[in-house]
Amino acid sequence: MRAAPTPGTTASVRSTTSVRPTAAPRPAAPERRATPGLPDPQPQSQSHPQPQPQPAGRSQRLAGVTTMIGSGLSTQTGAAIGSLAFPALGPVGVVAVRQYVAAVVLLAVARPRLRSFTWWQWRPVLLLALVFGTMNLSLYSAIDRIGLGLAVTLEFLGPLAIALSAARRRVDICAAVVAAAGVVTLMRPQPSTDYAGMALGLLAAACWASYILLNRTVGQRVPGAQGSAAASGLSALMFLPVGLVLVLRHPPTAEAVGYAVAAGVLASAVPYLADMFTLRRVPAQAFGLFMSVNPVLAAVVGLLGLGQHLGWTEWASIGAIVAANSLSIATRRT
Repeated sequence: MRAAPTPGTTASVRSTTSVRPTAAPRPAAPERRATPGLPDPQPQSQSHPQPQPQPAGRSQRLAGVTTMIGSGLSTQTGAAIGSLAFPALGPVGVVAVRQYVAAVVLLAVARPRLRSFTWWQWRPVLLLALVFGTMNLSLYSAIDRIGLGLAVTLEFLGPLAIALSAARRRVDICAAVVAAAGVVTLMRPQPSTDYAGMALGLLAAACWASYILLNRTVGQRVPGAQGSAAASGLSALMFLPVGLVLVLRHPPTAEAVGYAVAAGVLASAVPYLADMFTLRRVPAQAFGLFMSVNPVLAAVVGLLGLGQHLGWTEWASIGAIVAANSLSIATRRT
């Protein structure tokens, strides 16, 4: 949970982020990052070229893989830790704190020149800010109802749909069929099925897909990462009233705030910095293949950290959706 990322994804407390990439590193949505293997959501301006991955030796590739593993675990662990604050802050409160943390990180790194923005540039930035908040709020609300693994898996359908929508190959059609089978199995009617939680997960997926498309437009109109940083700051401002209400009406404990801040750091700041390091050392295709396993990481973290057990059908559904994305990326020519 690219949660969530990072505005970071490929899928999943980004969401993660929570968003997913090309060879050029860039900041992502707070819950989820841009999904590797997808059309570049944020092309860079020629006046702000980004570093390209250089030929890497074995030691550099090993460092890149290690960083990818750490980034994925950090994202899902952050989401799990954030859920511990739900009893005191609720999903809305946790998302608010996460938005604050993500805004501080992105604004400090990108330093956007807001006064130079024109209305033509502000329009997609405003939409992106709205998507940031909605994506993370829907994802965390889904996590609260159906658990980390299933919520991140459903959110992952957003970038997967974008990847497959432009595909014309037979293998992509097969991947779409496999993913659809996984979704049908995952959402099959049962007495214990939480349809509201499923709907929230699908809303997070739609937001992640919108994030990818909007980020592309923002990247075309605003140089560098300034647009993403500005959108992150605006999203944090939208959640400022939430934070004020929580403090005044239901003062949270220091422990709950600590959990929420840790979620923001682990699921937003750490993955963003890790991706900058990784994309200089491994090809974007390999990065995309690894990010495809985030739903599995989310399910494992949910099991070990939160005691959220899944049945074999849920594991099979998660595996099918991950396999569909992996198949599409692995067979794509670079």
